[in-house]
Amino acid sequence: MEPLISRLKQSRILQLFTISLRYVMGASFVYASVFKIQGKRFMPEPGADTAVDSLAHFFEAMYQAEMYWHFIGWGQLIAGFLLMSQMFSTLGAVAFFTIVLNIFVITLSFESASIQAITFLMLLGTIYLLLWDWNKLKFIALPKPQNYLDNNAEFSTRRVWTYLGLFYFLGVVLLRNAMIGNLLSTKFIPTNFVLLGAVLMLLIGGVTVVTQLAKK
Repeated sequence: MEPLISRLKQSRILQLFTISLRYVMGASFVYASVFKIQGKRFMPEPGADTAVDSLAHFFEAMYQAEMYWHFIGWGQLIAGFLLMSQMFSTLGAVAFFTIVLNIFVITLSFESASIQAITFLMLLGTIYLLLWDWNKLKFIALPKPQNYLDNNAEFSTRRVWTYLGLFYFLGVVLLRNAMIGNLLSTKFIPTNFVLLGAVLMLLIGGVTVVTQLAKK
């Protein structure tokens, strides 16, 4: 399996896909972590009066636990940051896997096909990232892993991806705070400004990718 993964990791398209997947999945956790850290509900309305076997009631119970709610938030924030940093993406993928597997199993307990589909895709994406770093993780999974092979191409290890990841991380945190009016009042940050910030982040990322592709 390792020789196949090593060959695939030399593909420039797969390298860009992997880098982008780390950004997207990491950002999803960072985005979801902010309101938990701030002690806010996942659902817009309290779910205490909903059916006991409903997803809304389950989220309300976790929210009422407070310490556990904050713990989940910080766990998601750290895992998302590690993944988006690219430099510590292997550790981030391991942390991400433990959390998203737990979330996926939870969603299987409730009748919510759309959420189950999303968490399943996130689980598949995490497994892909773990396989991508198999040359490192095999020392944990196998009794006789043999030698370490650094098969990461120079393009995917450029420092610019770390800088861009940090930029995205801070951008997601600030945008999320702006949307819920925590750091600044929403009347000073209209929706159009928030959307403009998101578009600006994507444009900077696009320009970075094109610039890196143009380099030999």
